[in-house]
Amino acid sequence: MAIHPIWSHYPEIEDELATSYAVIEKKVRIRNKEVEQVIFDLLYSGGKLLRPAYFILFSRFGDSDLKKTTQLTHAAASLEVLHMATLIHDDIIDDSPTRRGIETVQSKYGKDIAVYTGDFLFAVYFGLLAETTNSVSTIRLNAFVMRRILLGELDQMHLRYNTDITLRQYLRNITGKTAQLFSLSCLQGAQMGKADLKTITSSQHIGHNIGIAFQILDDILDYKQDSISLKKPVLEDMKQGVYSLPLILALRGHKKNFTPYLSKGQEMSDDDIQQVAHLVKKYNGIEEAQNLAERYTNKALTAIQQLPERPERDLLYDLTERLLNRKH
Repeated sequence: MAIHPIWSHYPEIEDELATSYAVIEKKVRIRNKEVEQVIFDLLYSGGKLLRPAYFILFSRFGDSDLKKTTQLTHAAASLEVLHMATLIHDDIIDDSPTRRGIETVQSKYGKDIAVYTGDFLFAVYFGLLAETTNSVSTIRLNAFVMRRILLGELDQMHLRYNTDITLRQYLRNITGKTAQLFSLSCLQGAQMGKADLKTITSSQHIGHNIGIAFQILDDILDYKQDSISLKKPVLEDMKQGVYSLPLILALRGHKKNFTPYLSKGQEMSDDDIQQVAHLVKKYNGIEEAQNLAERYTNKALTAIQQLPERPERDLLYDLTERLLNRKH
């Protein structure tokens, strides 16, 4: 299976990403063909391998000979496997019917299979990590990130149906759910590539800002579709009490206008959701969210420009600008 066509624009890392993809295909083969098929369905559902890409690019800022080694491709693969595992568990918790326009694992196969599949992917992730490093600090870092991802999910669960959710609480949630893994990918790449201390420190902040902007943009795109549709997980999340940034920002000062719809919880109709989407636009939730996304995007791009001058810096800048200014 070919990797996402976006990488044809970046032939400098396309081969490493393709090799990492092949590593994943090999590592997820098991006797239980039902679970194996579930994983391959997810693997082939259109993921962009963004986290492995950022890992590979930051690994080139040092003087190590990591390029195109087994260590590199296995480390990159481990990050994508961890991402896949968290997606499955995220969909279970949120009871999401679709992801990337495709029926989710838990919706298609049931929650039992989804839980086992997610757990198996965590086991694959740890196996790849063990093949990649014997550094205790690297293992500690990965364990810390997994903990932060889980805490992000727990925070989100705790705040369900809370119309008083603050911007700070939202940012804390997505720091765990999304930004931590981007930050890990950049930081681990810089560390394994033996970059200088300044680049290593910057890599972590760049990854964080990319992750925050990436998630906010996802939130925005769900409200900017030509036709607001229940196919989009974030609008289904509304029924589950998971409120994304445009809604959170529009609620400020206008909560009474949303209450007749949001108070219905899981009983919200399609028309109720359309009305909420209309109010989000009316009270500038999308516009304000876009402004915040631009702030985090600019932080990331500015920091990338300050990295050591080499071809990878230009690739990072171009990729990040493309990613954070996407329309879909």
